[in-house]
Amino acid sequence: MTPKQPVVTAKDLVRVAERLGMFFGAKPAATPYTSAKSDQARVVIPMRKGELKRKTLRGIIQDLKISVEEFANLL
Repeated sequence: MTPKQPVVTAKDLVRVAERLGMFFGAKPAATPYTSAKSDQARVVIPMRKGELKRKTLRGIIQDLKISVEEFANLL
């Protein structure tokens, strides 16, 4: 059974990205977080008020290369 995807805000997602070792890079309307690892992966987090849409969150979780369960544990 697949774990249920949590409902989160952009701030929650930023905290998870930082816990994964990513750091902030500036760009208007969205926040690109870059991996501190050698792969230099980049994840863009839309900084909007309220909850993120489910499809957007699912895509970002995939970009972070973690499972929904791991994501929920990092919240």
